[in-house]
Amino acid sequence: MKLFKKITCGLLMVACAAALMTGCGLKGTKTFTVGFDAEYPPYGYMDDNGEYTGFDLELAEEVCKLQGWELKKQPIAWDSKDNELNSGSIDCIWNGFTINGREDDYTWSVPYVDNSQVIVVNVDSGIVNFAGLAGKTVGVQTASAALSVLTDDEGQKALAATFGKLQEFGDYNTAFVELEAGSIDALAMDIGVAQYQIKGRGDEFIILDEKLNAEQYGVGFKKGNEELRDKINKSLKELKANGKFDELAKKYNLSDMTCLE
Repeated sequence: MKLFKKITCGLLMVACAAALMTGCGLKGTKTFTVGFDAEYPPYGYMDDNGEYTGFDLELAEEVCKLQGWELKKQPIAWDSKDNELNSGSIDCIWNGFTINGREDDYTWSVPYVDNSQVIVVNVDSGIVNFAGLAGKTVGVQTASAALSVLTDDEGQKALAATFGKLQEFGDYNTAFVELEAGSIDALAMDIGVAQYQIKGRGDEFIILDEKLNAEQYGVGFKKGNEELRDKINKSLKELKANGKFDELAKKYNLSDMTCLE
């Protein structure tokens, strides 16, 4: 009897160790941690149920299903994204992340969204083009692609020099409140985010026809992490082939902006 108990206990210990090694209870499953701006709809945001969602986060969920990973959605301060990535706190930056101008700073996935930087104004502001921004206060998100364009000699720095002030905000929800209140006169931002915000706020705002620039979105990985990049690229192409990518793009009204082949 004692020998039987010893054998049984031994088998149980081996079984438990094997379960841990094979990911029983997610113990051995890779956790894929995505860093994102939680106030950047439609790419990443908190919904009415208090859950983080969005086009990019749902794409990440589908990638994890294909890879057999567990997704961890990690909200980050956008101006701290590089520290989060380089410290290993997140595996990637996936949230309407602009490739253009950052090509050498990260290892990038294939581009999957064509995007433009635009100017949003109140519908009754009287501003109809870039010339009307002279002397005005223009808002922009800190560490955003729009800010880079407006401070780049090869971008729209000359245009920004005509503004009365270029005011930075931590997130665009706050910036839209200030625009609605008249504390600022315009907002520089991604067209996808602008369209989403305007749709949810009625007919109070318009997008100027002129564009600051055009760009593409990708998933940004720590420089040199080609192995993880290649896995994500493979999964994104699978999602395009099986129709899930286009389904999500349609859900978030981004169908006319996608560029994934």
